[in-house]
Amino acid sequence: MKRHFRILVGATVGLTLTPAPLPALSRDAQPLAAPVILAQAQSSEEEELLRRKKRKGAERDEQRTPHAERPAQRERAKRPAAREREAIKRRAAEPEPAITEERQKRRKEREAVKRRAAEPEPAITEERQKRRKEREAARRPAAEPEPAITEERQKRRKEREAARQRNAEPEPAITEERVKRRKEREAAMRRPENAARLFDSAKEKPVRRKPGGAEPDQPARARAERLPESDAAAQARASRDPVQIGSVISEEGRRIERPRRERPEVPQGAELVREVNNRFIFRTDNTYFIERPREERFIIDAREVYYEELPRSRQREVVVRPDGTRIVTIRNRWGDVVRRVKILPDDREIVLVYVEDDYYDEVLEWRDPGLDLPPLDLDIPVRDYILDAEWVEDPEDYYTFLDQPPVELVERTYSLDEVRRSARIRDKVRRIDLDIINFEFGSAQIPESEIGKLEGVAEAMQRLLKENPGETFLIEGHTDAVGAEVANLALSDQRAEAVATALTNVFDIAPENMETQGYGEQYLKVETQEPERENRRVAIRRITPLVAPVASSE
Repeated sequence: MKRHFRILVGATVGLTLTPAPLPALSRDAQPLAAPVILAQAQSSEEEELLRRKKRKGAERDEQRTPHAERPAQRERAKRPAAREREAIKRRAAEPEPAITEERQKRRKEREAVKRRAAEPEPAITEERQKRRKEREAARRPAAEPEPAITEERQKRRKEREAARQRNAEPEPAITEERVKRRKEREAAMRRPENAARLFDSAKEKPVRRKPGGAEPDQPARARAERLPESDAAAQARASRDPVQIGSVISEEGRRIERPRRERPEVPQGAELVREVNNRFIFRTDNTYFIERPREERFIIDAREVYYEELPRSRQREVVVRPDGTRIVTIRNRWGDVVRRVKILPDDREIVLVYVEDDYYDEVLEWRDPGLDLPPLDLDIPVRDYILDAEWVEDPEDYYTFLDQPPVELVERTYSLDEVRRSARIRDKVRRIDLDIINFEFGSAQIPESEIGKLEGVAEAMQRLLKENPGETFLIEGHTDAVGAEVANLALSDQRAEAVATALTNVFDIAPENMETQGYGEQYLKVETQEPERENRRVAIRRITPLVAPVASSE
């Protein structure tokens, strides 16, 4: 290799020393100086080539040396900064691990939060601020628990919601025919000139006083400034103390034969006038009333009927139905119903009539409890107190009307006979005049074509009984003023019985939930002594809040 190098250098020097044409020299010139300079230049270039040769060889040897044997690399590897840079390079060279869906979701959420924070918030309107506050208030837990909502409050709430919905719904287009019928109905609902007084208690004859007796002080007129909102509110005065009602069959009795159909014991001050079809007509205080010792409707299709004698001259009647339901009725010595309970097959007792013992055990003389009350004066429209069935277009009106509470407070629970005999007590509840049933003159039969007209009111009674099986309805019978007063009294009682029987046989209304009573011509709807169809009518009242504690019947 050195030999090659020498040959190459020699050739190069030879080419350099080749003489070139020179200009003519003067005699004083010195030609020997040029070779010396060229020789020096040749020596410098040779040294430079050697240095380059060595440097390239060193670089080539260093590249061929393994990485771990390089002195410079070993020296740099000992430095901390170098180690950190090497670790970063290795991490960058390694593949990134798979990103799970959860990490991607969190990453997107962070990016979205950053974008929202970077974006300027739009102007918040008052409406948006209001909604935001409402949402925040809804998220915060209530500080106080909401009080328990009673059934009565729930009922009133539903009624208010239904009223709001009705008000929100657009009223349908009123046709000329509907307008005409409405005007006719409003004209008919106006009280005619010969219309009788509104309340039955105002139609009664003056009470005959005993000779030499003192006249009682005339009570002030009662004005209902605020109608009770429910049956419970009407009974608030009577139910200050909780009523503890024991089982109607807990008291032991002695089994007896079925009582004969004989007249009941006549109360003091009353006079038996006549007996008509097992009905006894009495007269007291210049007023007639009719009594039946037994309700024959109760024992029709009964599986068993038996009677028991109880202390204090009382009597218990038990009617067992085919399904095992028992109807237990307790009467006092005069035949007045003081307790009536329906016992279901599961032995659950439903109170229909309940009267405290103090009101019938001591007094023998009959006295109208309404005499202790002032005359009633209500500031409400007549149509809100009396519903004429002739002008009812929607059967729902029957249910809405019957479901309303009394129009004034109830002092105590009364017996069925007190309600039947006292017009002032009956005036506490509203009535439906079933003037759609056309009775023939002197007849108590309902034509088959007229029975279908009872469907609307029957459905309303069924709904009320489904909600409360302890409801009691009073079916009243009336006549016009033609004929004898005693005969009309018996005829009206038969009409009330006929309607109750039709409601049971055709529409399955339980007989124990209906009480019947005839009033003859005592309470005319139209003041006339002539034949008048509107006076030959039947009326219905819901008397449940008068004869049973609400807490026990619900």
